Formats: sequence, structure tokens, C-alpha cells
Amino acid sequence: MGLVGLLYVGAVLFINGLLLLGVVETRAAAPMNLFVGGLQVVTPTYLIFTANNDPLVVLGASGLYLFGFTYLYVGINLLAGLDSTGVGWFSLFVAIVALGYSWANFAILGDPPFGVIWLYWAFLWALFFLLLGLKHDWLQSYTGWVTVIQGWVTAAIPAFLLLTDLWAYENAIAIGLAVGGVVVFGALYAYIHPRAPRAPAATSAPTAHPAPG
Repeated sequence: MGLVGLLYVGAVLFINGLLLLGVVETRAAAPMNLFVGGLQVVTPTYLIFTANNDPLVVLGASGLYLFGFTYLYVGINLLAGLDSTGVGWFSLFVAIVALGYSWANFAILGDPPFGVIWLYWAFLWALFFLLLGLKHDWLQSYTGWVTVIQGWVTAAIPAFLLLTDLWAYENAIAIGLAVGGVVVFGALYAYIHPRAPRAPAATSAPTAHPAPG
């Protein structure tokens, strides 16, 4: 059940990334956020109530609320035209907590790929904090592309592979995700925000100016 929700997390991240890139209109993105946000609240609630007090099931399900509340918050914001700072500062909370879930996947759940994927999500929600909470608008295009990429790499593709029982070689996947994330997101940032060119060196020769009139 959680894997179905993960598949649609990929869908909403894809839509929200296109929203940040100016491809999808603001209000048009709201329904998908509300649909997936509702799903990601109902799903963990069901999993927790049927977990028979299994702490590992509860731990795994509890992180889904971070997504559910984020998407519901975003969907309501988009429909009501609210200021984005609330979502931004909530994203800081999510980014910090996501680091804890990353550690839990490595140390408790024995799931290295999702340990790395939670680091991806911590990075993404940190970008949302900078963009929406602190209003660093120069990050909008970069955040949009990171959101689109993560929609596929951290959600849609892993969910499909797990649903079809094609998920294997977990250590190799974890290493590939870790290295690929650093390379791809680093290169993307360098491409979108290249370093400013150096100013030409000053010369001692006087500069000619056109004569007035």
C-alpha cells in the first residue's frame, strides 16, 4: 500500500517541478497535491492501525505523513493564494526530520537505497525552505529541475521496480544513487548558475571616449 503512495509521490513531484519551471499553471497543480496529500495521510494511518504495534512498521509508515501534510499544505496554498512562507518553514522541519529517517533506514531498517533516497528528500525540502521560506527566488529554476528529477529517481521508478519485484542489488543501487545525486545535482547547479565571468584586467592605456555632440 505504501508503494502505491510512493508511485504517486513521483507524480506530484513531477507536477510541482513543472509548476516551478512555469510549465504548469498555479491553480492547475493544486488538485494533484490534494489527491496525493490525502492518499499520504490515509495510507500511513491505515498501516499504523493495522501494524499490531510492530515498531518497524510504525516507523516506516510515520514518514509518509511528512509528504501528506506537505502536499495538502501546498494544495491549499495554491488554491487560496496564500503566502508561501508557512510551507517553506515547514519544509525546513521536514528536511531535518528526513535526516533522521535516512539514519533509521541505514541503521535500523537495513535499507541502504532508501537511506540515500531520504537524503535526496532532505536536500529537496531544504531547497523548498530556501525558495519558499527565505524567498531566494534565484533558486526557482534549479529547484524545479531537482524536483522533476527526484520525482522519477526517488519515487516513481523505485516504486514501480518494487511493485514488479524487480528491485535488486540494493547496495549497488545505494552507491549509484549517492554518486549520481552528487554528480547530477552539482552539474545542474553549475549549468543553471554558472560562475560570473571575471572582469577584464585594467590597463594603463587611457580609454578613448566618443567626443560629445
